[in-house]
Amino acid sequence: MLCRQHVRPGDSTAQPAQWSQRVTQGSNALDLEPGVFTWHDPRAIAQSLKDSAEMSQRKKATSFQSAMSMLTFYLNRAGSQLPAEQRARLEAAKDELRELYGRARHDTPGFETAPKNKRGAPGAPLSPAQELTG
Repeated sequence: MLCRQHVRPGDSTAQPAQWSQRVTQGSNALDLEPGVFTWHDPRAIAQSLKDSAEMSQRKKATSFQSAMSMLTFYLNRAGSQLPAEQRARLEAAKDELRELYGRARHDTPGFETAPKNKRGAPGAPLSPAQELTG
C-alpha cells in the first residue's frame, strides 16, 4: 500500500501555494501586460489579451481561444476573492473580446441557442466533407 507523504509549510520541498499565480504571470502561451486583469476598462483588457494572443508564437489554439482561456482561467481561479465590481469588468471584457473577434456577444438574441455543428461546437466551421454530407 502506498502512502502519501505530507509536506509541511516550512519544508524546503513544499510547492508554492499559488500555482495559479505562476500560470497567470508566466504563461507559456501568452505574454500578458502587467496588471491587465486589474484594469478598469473592459475594452482595453480585451484588446490587450487579443494583442498578446496574436503576437504569441507559442500558443496551441487559435488566438481567440487562447485569449478567452486566459481570461476565463483568471476569473475561475480568483473565485470569491475577486471583488464583484472587478468580476463584472472581466465578464464585460469577455463580451468585448468576442466583439473584437467578430463573435456573438452574450447579449445577442439567440446566443444561448446557437446551432451546433456535427462536432457539437457552437459556431465552429464544418470541414468541406462535413458540409457535403449535411
